[in-house]
Amino acid sequence: MDKTLKRMATMHRMQTAGLELFYANGYYATSVDDILNKLSLSKGAFYYHFESKEDFFVQIIQNLLSRKVYSCLIEPIEGFSNPLQSINSCFEEALETAVHNEMDFGCVLNNFLTEFRGRNEVIMKHLNEILSIWEVNLVSTLQKGKFNGHIDRHVDCEAAATYLMSSYFGIRTLMVGAAPSARKYRFMSQLKMYLKTLEPKKVAV
Repeated sequence: MDKTLKRMATMHRMQTAGLELFYANGYYATSVDDILNKLSLSKGAFYYHFESKEDFFVQIIQNLLSRKVYSCLIEPIEGFSNPLQSINSCFEEALETAVHNEMDFGCVLNNFLTEFRGRNEVIMKHLNEILSIWEVNLVSTLQKGKFNGHIDRHVDCEAAATYLMSSYFGIRTLMVGAAPSARKYRFMSQLKMYLKTLEPKKVAV
């Protein structure tokens, strides 16, 4: 039992360090040696836990990246009657966290989707699964808001979810440059206006 826990702790430490390097430098620009140097481990230790660099990255996606996306973008909007408020608060908090991150390189999921597109079908399959879960969650949340009367009945929830996802990816990319706080403020101002257009239309008496 102790050996199992120790092995799990070691794997978690390796995956956490690996994600940091892949996020900062990209998958293809990060070698196994880079990971080993950061962790002061031997190649034997690495290949004892993982079959290959690709296997290592897939496990990072399954164990770390999926949780990160869930805790940041999915869990904060679950279980609320009015999704417009929860989506606004979710984006606000996620972007504010990025503003104060000195090592911000953009949205980690979007970065990897861009890097692997057309280059690795195995890894893209795992990344797209996370993307699909986020999309399905957004659509169902918006549909629930429509059912509860917080969203106009004519709103296309699938289209709204696509717009929200793409706009989030976009602003996270722009925030990597200069003035992330100002860009976040301008984005949130426009997001509030967009969410307002999804509210039920008042019928003139």
